[in-house]
Amino acid sequence: MGSLGNSANSKAVHEAGEDDYDHHKHLSPTHQQLDAGALFVLKSKGSWLHCGYHLTTSIVAPPLLSLPFAFTFLGWAAGIISLVVGALVTFYSYNLLSLVLEHHAQLGRRHLRFRDMANDILGPRWGRYYVGPIQFMVCYGAVIACTLLGGQCMKAIYLLSQPNGSMKLYEFVIIFGLLMLVLAQIPSFHSLRHINLISLFLCLAYSACAAAASIYIGNSSKGPKKDYGLKGDNESRIFGIFNAIAIIATTYGNGIIPEIQATIAPPVKGKMFKGLCVCYTVLIITFFTVAITGYWAFGNHSEGLLLSNFVDDGNPLVPKWFILMTNLFTILQLSAVGVVYLQPTNEVLERTFADPKSKELSARNVIPRVVSRSLSVVIATTVAAMLPFFGDINAVIGAFGFMPLDFILPVVFFNLTFKPSKRSLVFWLNVSIAVVFSALAIIAAIAAVRQIVLDAKTYRLFANV
Repeated sequence: MGSLGNSANSKAVHEAGEDDYDHHKHLSPTHQQLDAGALFVLKSKGSWLHCGYHLTTSIVAPPLLSLPFAFTFLGWAAGIISLVVGALVTFYSYNLLSLVLEHHAQLGRRHLRFRDMANDILGPRWGRYYVGPIQFMVCYGAVIACTLLGGQCMKAIYLLSQPNGSMKLYEFVIIFGLLMLVLAQIPSFHSLRHINLISLFLCLAYSACAAAASIYIGNSSKGPKKDYGLKGDNESRIFGIFNAIAIIATTYGNGIIPEIQATIAPPVKGKMFKGLCVCYTVLIITFFTVAITGYWAFGNHSEGLLLSNFVDDGNPLVPKWFILMTNLFTILQLSAVGVVYLQPTNEVLERTFADPKSKELSARNVIPRVVSRSLSVVIATTVAAMLPFFGDINAVIGAFGFMPLDFILPVVFFNLTFKPSKRSLVFWLNVSIAVVFSALAIIAAIAAVRQIVLDAKTYRLFANV
């Protein structure tokens, strides 16, 4: 009888504990763990349209101007197939990631960060030692790359007006860094929505300019003789193909889907899909137009950045004002892209230095925010100025970072969360994507490292390239 009473008591305690757990489970993340990064940087206030702006800025960025260069290693057929496959696989995997996030939100565990997802689905070690560091490396690498590219575009404008000018590349990188320093102080991801709407129009603008200039030069006698043959010996061609795949993967890369979804006001269901539709409409217009017109006009003479093809030995092949305008659109969008990719860094800094119990704009939080964010931009600008060959390094980051985060992990997360039947098409499609892109990531990383070794003899710190 005593044991019966004890078991009844323990059952009551257990049920009460379960009720308490359920109540705790359905609290929003803000109440569950009051960390300042989630509270201040990843505010959940946005609509699906704002989400579309953030997605477009993070994916449709100036690296798309290197797509014709990727085509020089692939040729017409393989180039267009790679672009189509990249679009289909990333749209599919970003939607899978969104469904997994929605599923956990409905269970009362809304994940606001990529590493939170990894902690919950793969275990804490994966989040702390793999997904967290890789995402930080990819996003901070993107900030450095944007700063370097911004400096290069500024230098291109300067050389148009002062062909014999004495200013060096690192000086322009520092000027661009100062612009980033100001924009980095915008408090939250959600507060970038208006900047990212302007950014959406800017990427359409410079893509239209780049395509128009390519068609104009391609139809005139000014451009190079069209040659679509693949250059180099067999070894160079094979590594070139994987290098091109890394370039295309990086162009489609995002790496911050959970952080973007975190900006959406609850309920989240279905909003990310609409945002992705906005983004991919812009993406298809820009990526395919620039890749096809650029490669058609310049063939295997396409430069790493298409805008470089518009000037031949210091002589502009299109009116100067047109090159200036295209570079200006590119510089302005680069600043928006750089700030978007600063958000995961900002979130880590905010979580470390801010006090969630104080107000967001209190002196206690504003002073550490300004100091820590300024320092992160100064470091990124210094690295960009010192290493003007960062493009080669970025190919490695693309292979090690963007491939796992955007092509491999989403399908793994989906299979582990929803456990589709092993006889279903979805299960095997996801397994195939994970296997194929894991192999591509390893080979692309080897190809990118090889490129660094080949180019190493030309590397100089603070070089004026």
